[in-house]
Amino acid sequence: MLTAEACRRRRERLWAKLDPPPESDYLLLADPIHLVYFANYFVDPISLGAGFPGYLMVRKDGHAKLLHDNRAPHSTKLAHAEEIRSIPWYDAQTPGKGPRQLACLKEVNPMRTGLRVHDRPGDPLASQIINTVADMRRQKDPDEVEMLRTCMRATDAGHAWARANVQAGMSELDVYGGISAACVKAAGLPVIVYGDFAVSPGASRRGGAPTAQVLKTGDMMILDFSVVIQGYRSDFTNTLVVGGKPNSDQQRLYDLCMAAMAAGEKELRAETPCLTVYNAVRGIFEKAGVADAFPHHAGHGLGITHPEDPYLVRGATQTLRTGDVVTLEPGLYIDGIGGIRIEHNYLVTPSGYERLSNHTIALT
Repeated sequence: MLTAEACRRRRERLWAKLDPPPESDYLLLADPIHLVYFANYFVDPISLGAGFPGYLMVRKDGHAKLLHDNRAPHSTKLAHAEEIRSIPWYDAQTPGKGPRQLACLKEVNPMRTGLRVHDRPGDPLASQIINTVADMRRQKDPDEVEMLRTCMRATDAGHAWARANVQAGMSELDVYGGISAACVKAAGLPVIVYGDFAVSPGASRRGGAPTAQVLKTGDMMILDFSVVIQGYRSDFTNTLVVGGKPNSDQQRLYDLCMAAMAAGEKELRAETPCLTVYNAVRGIFEKAGVADAFPHHAGHGLGITHPEDPYLVRGATQTLRTGDVVTLEPGLYIDGIGGIRIEHNYLVTPSGYERLSNHTIALT
């Protein structure tokens, strides 16, 4: 879980980085990303509170006041702020006090004057705040890295279940259900599990949500999924050959992807241009004559959102920084053979990286 001390330090850093500084002596924030980052305020989307706002008032000294309605889910009890006010809206005995979206309005804007939510697009400060926070979020703090590890441990469990249980005759939805259950059990609480749970015949389908399609022996099934816990998320991948007996062409795609991942890892360190990492991954495929079958990024940043800065792409202009958490995800998709994608997650350091994901990457 994010810590109260780290949340306050991030709030203080925000004020220090805003240049020019705002004229007001406080910021009113409502973007869900910002409320997670600065106060560990996360509205569990698997709840009746999904989609309803909280507000964070941040003073120049880092002091924060959090406002939300009284029906906010349990996940919000983990929030960190010097003042937390739960605004009465609905008590299950009398009708709700107007539309829920407006439950906090009187407290947020007691004078009924022009309300400014400073990180809401359209406000004069919004672009500055959103860009500043996005830049801050690249350098993950220790409590953020620990949250990401928590997500990844649950994701590891999902991949382990798949390697032990996927077989011909199951549907993609069966696989999704088993993986999701394994992730929930490992996390010890309900979690969001989303991503690709798809048989890939090649370029015509490189992923997608699970369907009723039934798995057949020899199918290549891409399992590229994330687990979301308290707003943070993992994102890593394995591809299985159903039946556990890859043919020589499938094995070749796997070997090439593993070599491409290793080439990218050699370039992962702070101050390395993102384009260098992308070219290292793609270079393996170019030498093998299959680069046209690699149509997407080589990786991207990861944290509260997915994807986020930095981007390891053909048109990359960014440079890796200490504290970036990134993915490497080489993939090849060839009709008549199948599609494969593999992926790990990494914390970038001055001298290299620490790998954060620990699942087994194997076709069987």
